Amino acid sequence: MVEATLEKIKLLIVDDIPETRENLRKLLYFETDIEIVGMAANGQEAIDQAKKLQPDIALMDINMPDMDGISASQEIAQVAPRCQVIMMSVQSEADYLRRSMLAGAMDFLTKPFTSDELSSSIHRVHEMGASRRPATPVMSPEVGAAAPGAGRPKGQPRPGGKLLLLYSPKGGSGCSTIAVNLAIALRQQTAKDVALVDASLQFGDLSAMLHLQAHHSIADATKSGTLDVDLLTALLLPHPSDIRVLAAPPVPEAAEAIDTGDIKAILTKLLQEFDYVIVDSWSYLDDIVLAAMDVADRILVVMNPEIPSIKSTKQFFEIAEALEFPLEQIDLILNKVLPRDDIRPERLENHIQHNILIQLDYDPKSVRQATNQGLPLIMSEPNHSLSQAFLELARQEVLALEPQPVEEPREEASPAAEQPKRRTGLFGRLKK
Repeated sequence: MVEATLEKIKLLIVDDIPETRENLRKLLYFETDIEIVGMAANGQEAIDQAKKLQPDIALMDINMPDMDGISASQEIAQVAPRCQVIMMSVQSEADYLRRSMLAGAMDFLTKPFTSDELSSSIHRVHEMGASRRPATPVMSPEVGAAAPGAGRPKGQPRPGGKLLLLYSPKGGSGCSTIAVNLAIALRQQTAKDVALVDASLQFGDLSAMLHLQAHHSIADATKSGTLDVDLLTALLLPHPSDIRVLAAPPVPEAAEAIDTGDIKAILTKLLQEFDYVIVDSWSYLDDIVLAAMDVADRILVVMNPEIPSIKSTKQFFEIAEALEFPLEQIDLILNKVLPRDDIRPERLENHIQHNILIQLDYDPKSVRQATNQGLPLIMSEPNHSLSQAFLELARQEVLALEPQPVEEPREEASPAAEQPKRRTGLFGRLKK
């Protein structure tokens, strides 16, 4: 009986320095599922070998004489369309990252890096490439293979991009879990471009929940001065579910450099490139969260069936009304519901004066396991009742965001009935 052999990841190493090529080979020595099928010393040699060997991944240095890694990557996309590119550089400037992603690179490593970082990048990129190969056409070299909005002329806004913001006035309510699974559910149901933004700027953990190594974050989008759409989309982390993730800053102090203008600019730019933008926010109702709410098409408020959470949620709705947020654009989600909870949904609705859109069951074991594995429940257990509830939530939100017929204005309508303008500031925006 012949045992089945595990198919290895075929890797092509491209670097003009022989010592670097050898060091990369040594870093991967103990990776039994990665096979180095070739090495190239320049761009043209890389193209020739890629055409001949058809590798799964090309590990490409960006700076090489004669033909650099950018040009070589664009050519490889034509001769070996199944090959994914990981770009390497000793410099981590935003321009290098942007150019790499536009050339089709799936990841960007800054030298020097560890064997774990290299191995993780190779496996992650290979997994993403395998998940999209059956349905992915060969893309133009001007646009990365995974770039959102590839079918639009550059700079032309996507019509109808919608933003959904997850918020809870009480920490630990499960906003992040809902945000992750909702983003994937929207992608599965609509097949449209979905971006997930971690706006919990000090202690965001969406990248960890999705098992993504965040080399770049939302903080990098604010460093270049003028925000560039190409740079912003290049900072997004690709996920095997085909959503893109903008990670939170790697350290809490980096959040201090991000202001309300940055948040609004980032979200506005993302809405030009994605059909749906899901924002996970923190519990503190500060200027950053309010700025995101100003841009949001729908606000999803998460509440648990516990007295402190109920009290805080009621206070939020009172503040939202005072701030003149349209209450019809706020959806209330009751999370962590047990079958024998003493608190009845109808009583909660009467108390808060807002209908509950959906109830999500409490299954801490399954949720914890999915979080620790970095594999969202909707992917690891698609038939789980919670996974089905996330799909239902996505259906409800898509329905709410569909364009509604415009009613003819009534004769008695007057300009005074128009929506009042929102005030600026934080609680200074409250009605006096």
